[in-house]
Amino acid sequence: MSVTRVSTWAHSASGNNIELFHSGGVTLMELKNPILFIGGVHGDEPEGVRLADDTLDWLKSRQQTNECPDWILIPCLNPDGYKINSRVNGHGVDLNRNFPCKTWSSDYRAERYFPGPRPSSEPETQALVELIEKLQPSIIVHCHSWEPCIVYSGNTFPNFVEDLRLASGYEAKDDIGYQTPGSLGEYGWNTHQITVICIEEKEGNPLDCVWTRFRDPIQKLFSGVYYKNNE
Repeated sequence: MSVTRVSTWAHSASGNNIELFHSGGVTLMELKNPILFIGGVHGDEPEGVRLADDTLDWLKSRQQTNECPDWILIPCLNPDGYKINSRVNGHGVDLNRNFPCKTWSSDYRAERYFPGPRPSSEPETQALVELIEKLQPSIIVHCHSWEPCIVYSGNTFPNFVEDLRLASGYEAKDDIGYQTPGSLGEYGWNTHQITVICIEEKEGNPLDCVWTRFRDPIQKLFSGVYYKNNE
Protein backbone atom coordinates (compact mmCIF):
# COMPACT_ATOMS: atom_id res chain seq x y z
CA MET A 1 0.00 0.00 0.00
CA SER A 2 1.42 3.39 -0.98
CA VAL A 3 1.73 6.56 1.09
CA THR A 4 -0.20 9.61 -0.10
CA ARG A 5 0.99 13.13 0.65
CA VAL A 6 -1.43 16.06 0.93
CA SER A 7 0.93 19.05 0.87
CA THR A 8 -1.69 21.72 1.54
CA TRP A 9 -4.19 19.90 3.72
CA ALA A 10 -4.62 23.00 5.90
CA HIS A 11 -2.99 26.33 6.69
CA SER A 12 -1.80 27.73 9.98
CA ALA A 13 -2.73 31.03 11.59
CA SER A 14 0.25 32.63 9.83
CA GLY A 15 -0.56 31.01 6.49
CA ASN A 16 2.01 28.20 6.61
CA ASN A 17 1.12 24.92 4.90
CA ILE A 18 0.32 21.96 7.14
CA GLU A 19 1.24 18.68 5.47
CA LEU A 20 -0.70 15.47 5.95
CA PHE A 21 0.15 11.91 4.88
CA HIS A 22 -2.17 8.93 4.77
CA SER A 23 -2.28 5.34 3.72
CA GLY A 24 -2.75 5.13 -0.02
CA GLY A 25 -5.21 3.40 -2.29
CA VAL A 26 -8.13 5.70 -1.44
CA THR A 27 -8.73 9.41 -0.97
CA LEU A 28 -8.42 11.01 2.44
CA MET A 29 -12.15 11.08 3.07
CA GLU A 30 -12.54 7.42 2.10
CA LEU A 31 -10.36 6.21 4.99
CA LYS A 32 -12.14 3.98 7.50
CA ASN A 33 -11.65 4.84 11.19
CA PRO A 34 -7.96 5.57 10.67
CA ILE A 35 -5.17 5.81 13.21
CA LEU A 36 -4.50 9.54 13.63
CA PHE A 37 -0.87 10.30 14.55
CA ILE A 38 0.18 13.91 15.20
CA GLY A 39 3.43 15.73 15.93
CA GLY A 40 4.16 19.36 16.66
CA VAL A 41 1.01 20.46 18.46
CA HIS A 42 3.40 22.60 20.48
CA GLY A 43 6.08 24.23 18.36
CA ASP A 44 8.78 24.18 21.04
CA GLU A 45 8.69 20.38 21.40
CA PRO A 46 10.91 19.08 18.57
CA GLU A 47 10.96 15.60 20.10
CA GLY A 48 7.31 15.14 19.10
CA VAL A 49 7.95 16.28 15.54
CA ARG A 50 10.94 13.96 15.29
CA LEU A 51 8.89 10.98 16.49
CA ALA A 52 6.22 11.72 13.89
CA ASP A 53 8.85 12.17 11.16
CA ASP A 54 10.60 8.91 12.02
CA THR A 55 7.27 7.08 12.13
CA LEU A 56 6.49 8.43 8.67
CA ASP A 57 9.90 7.34 7.36
CA TRP A 58 9.23 3.82 8.61
CA LEU A 59 5.76 3.80 7.03
CA LYS A 60 7.26 4.86 3.71
CA SER A 61 9.88 2.12 3.87
CA ARG A 62 7.68 -0.86 4.64
CA GLN A 63 5.50 -3.02 2.46
CA GLN A 64 2.02 -2.73 3.94
CA THR A 65 -0.75 -5.22 3.42
CA ASN A 66 -4.40 -4.48 2.91
CA GLU A 67 -5.10 -6.03 6.32
CA CYS A 68 -3.40 -3.14 8.12
CA PRO A 69 -5.57 -0.31 9.48
CA ASP A 70 -5.90 2.94 7.61
CA TRP A 71 -3.86 5.78 9.01
CA ILE A 72 -3.25 9.54 8.88
CA LEU A 73 -0.03 11.22 9.99
CA ILE A 74 0.46 14.97 10.51
CA PRO A 75 4.16 15.61 11.15
CA CYS A 76 3.71 19.15 12.51
CA LEU A 77 0.32 20.64 13.32
CA ASN A 78 1.85 23.94 14.44
CA PRO A 79 4.38 25.09 11.83
CA ASP A 80 4.12 28.69 13.08
CA GLY A 81 5.46 27.79 16.49
CA TYR A 82 7.90 25.21 15.18
CA LYS A 83 9.63 27.75 12.97
CA ILE A 84 10.42 30.00 15.94
CA ASN A 85 10.57 27.42 18.77
CA SER A 86 7.36 28.67 20.38
CA ARG A 87 4.65 26.65 22.09
CA VAL A 88 1.84 28.72 20.57
CA ASN A 89 0.70 29.36 16.99
CA GLY A 90 0.87 32.60 15.01
CA HIS A 91 -2.05 34.02 16.98
CA GLY A 92 -0.38 33.24 20.30
CA VAL A 93 -2.81 30.40 21.03
CA ASP A 94 -1.97 27.10 22.73
CA LEU A 95 -3.60 24.66 20.30
CA ASN A 96 -3.91 22.03 23.02
CA ARG A 97 -6.27 24.31 24.95
CA ASN A 98 -8.38 25.34 21.94
CA PHE A 99 -10.48 22.25 21.26
CA PRO A 100 -14.29 22.56 21.45
CA CYS A 101 -15.10 20.38 24.44
CA LYS A 102 -17.16 20.97 27.58
CA THR A 103 -14.06 21.69 29.63
CA TRP A 104 -12.85 24.58 27.45
CA SER A 105 -12.17 27.64 29.58
CA SER A 106 -11.09 31.19 28.85
CA ASP A 107 -8.97 31.15 32.01
CA TYR A 108 -5.22 30.55 31.71
CA ARG A 109 -2.31 30.79 34.12
CA ALA A 110 0.38 32.02 31.72
CA GLU A 111 0.56 33.46 28.20
CA ARG A 112 1.88 30.21 26.79
CA TYR A 113 -1.40 28.52 27.74
CA PHE A 114 -3.69 31.13 26.13
CA PRO A 115 -6.71 29.07 24.92
CA GLY A 116 -7.83 31.51 22.28
CA PRO A 117 -10.83 33.85 22.26
CA ARG A 118 -13.26 30.94 21.89
CA PRO A 119 -13.21 27.16 21.36
CA SER A 120 -11.87 26.09 17.96
CA SER A 121 -10.95 29.65 17.06
CA GLU A 122 -7.74 28.59 15.30
CA PRO A 123 -7.46 27.26 11.73
CA GLU A 124 -5.22 24.40 12.88
CA THR A 125 -7.81 23.28 15.43
CA GLN A 126 -10.69 23.74 13.00
CA ALA A 127 -9.00 21.55 10.39
CA LEU A 128 -8.25 18.80 12.89
CA VAL A 129 -11.74 18.88 14.40
CA GLU A 130 -13.30 18.58 10.95
CA LEU A 131 -11.06 15.63 10.17
CA ILE A 132 -11.93 13.87 13.44
CA GLU A 133 -15.66 14.45 13.10
CA LYS A 134 -15.79 13.21 9.51
CA LEU A 135 -13.48 10.19 9.80
CA GLN A 136 -13.92 9.14 13.46
CA PRO A 137 -10.39 7.80 14.03
CA SER A 138 -10.03 4.54 15.91
CA ILE A 139 -7.29 6.12 18.06
CA ILE A 140 -5.47 9.46 18.24
CA VAL A 141 -1.79 9.64 19.20
CA HIS A 142 -0.09 13.00 19.68
CA CYS A 143 3.60 13.41 20.47
CA HIS A 144 5.03 15.94 22.91
CA SER A 145 7.97 16.50 25.24
CA TRP A 146 8.01 17.54 28.88
CA GLU A 147 8.40 15.19 31.81
CA PRO A 148 8.51 11.64 30.43
CA CYS A 149 5.19 9.78 30.65
CA ILE A 150 2.39 8.21 28.66
CA VAL A 151 -0.98 9.88 29.26
CA TYR A 152 -4.11 8.14 28.04
CA SER A 153 -7.69 9.39 27.76
CA GLY A 154 -10.00 6.44 27.18
CA ASN A 155 -9.53 2.74 27.61
CA THR A 156 -9.94 1.05 24.23
CA PHE A 157 -6.24 0.38 23.53
CA PRO A 158 -4.87 -0.87 26.87
CA ASN A 159 -2.30 -3.19 25.29
CA PHE A 160 -0.80 -0.30 23.30
CA VAL A 161 -0.54 1.82 26.45
CA GLU A 162 1.12 -1.01 28.34
CA ASP A 163 3.61 -1.69 25.54
CA LEU A 164 4.49 2.01 25.37
CA ARG A 165 5.11 1.94 29.11
CA LEU A 166 7.30 -1.15 28.92
CA ALA A 167 9.25 -0.01 25.86
CA SER A 168 10.02 3.44 27.22
CA GLY A 169 10.20 2.79 30.93
CA TYR A 170 7.95 5.82 31.40
CA GLU A 171 4.94 5.94 33.68
CA ALA A 172 1.52 5.45 32.08
CA LYS A 173 -1.32 7.39 33.68
CA ASP A 174 -4.79 8.72 32.92
CA ASP A 175 -4.05 12.21 34.26
CA ILE A 176 -1.05 14.40 33.50
CA GLY A 177 -1.27 15.92 36.97
CA TYR A 178 -2.88 19.28 36.23
CA GLN A 179 -6.00 20.54 34.47
CA THR A 180 -5.95 20.70 30.66
CA PRO A 181 -9.27 22.32 29.65
CA GLY A 182 -9.85 22.30 25.92
CA SER A 183 -7.15 19.69 25.27
CA LEU A 184 -7.15 17.15 22.46
CA GLY A 185 -7.38 14.34 25.02
CA GLU A 186 -10.51 15.74 26.58
CA TYR A 187 -12.06 16.53 23.21
CA GLY A 188 -11.32 13.14 21.69
CA TRP A 189 -12.51 10.99 24.56
CA ASN A 190 -15.21 13.05 26.26
CA THR A 191 -16.82 14.27 23.04
CA HIS A 192 -16.28 11.34 20.68
CA GLN A 193 -15.22 8.39 22.87
CA ILE A 194 -12.01 8.08 20.87
CA THR A 195 -9.00 6.99 22.90
CA VAL A 196 -6.27 9.64 22.84
CA ILE A 197 -2.68 8.78 23.75
CA CYS A 198 -0.24 11.57 24.57
CA ILE A 199 3.38 10.46 24.34
CA GLU A 200 5.54 12.77 26.46
CA GLU A 201 9.22 12.29 25.71
CA LYS A 202 11.71 13.74 28.16
CA GLU A 203 12.36 17.33 27.13
CA GLY A 204 15.86 17.75 25.77
CA ASN A 205 16.56 14.07 25.11
CA PRO A 206 18.67 13.45 21.98
CA LEU A 207 16.38 13.42 18.97
CA ASP A 208 18.14 10.38 17.53
CA CYS A 209 16.95 8.30 20.50
CA VAL A 210 13.24 9.12 20.40
CA TRP A 211 12.16 6.68 17.67
CA THR A 212 14.14 3.81 19.17
CA ARG A 213 12.37 4.20 22.50
CA PHE A 214 8.85 3.97 21.08
CA ARG A 215 9.47 2.10 17.83
CA ASP A 216 8.19 -1.37 18.70
CA PRO A 217 4.70 -0.47 19.99
CA ILE A 218 4.21 2.12 17.24
CA GLN A 219 5.08 -0.47 14.60
CA LYS A 220 2.63 -2.90 16.20
CA LEU A 221 -0.08 -0.23 16.20
CA PHE A 222 0.30 0.49 12.48
CA SER A 223 0.53 -3.24 11.74
CA GLY A 224 -2.89 -3.83 13.31
CA VAL A 225 -1.71 -5.94 16.26
CA TYR A 226 -3.77 -4.07 18.84
CA TYR A 227 -6.92 -4.41 16.79
CA LYS A 228 -6.59 -8.20 16.92
CA ASN A 229 -5.76 -8.29 20.63
CA ASN A 230 -7.86 -5.36 21.79
CA GLU A 231 -9.49 -5.93 25.14
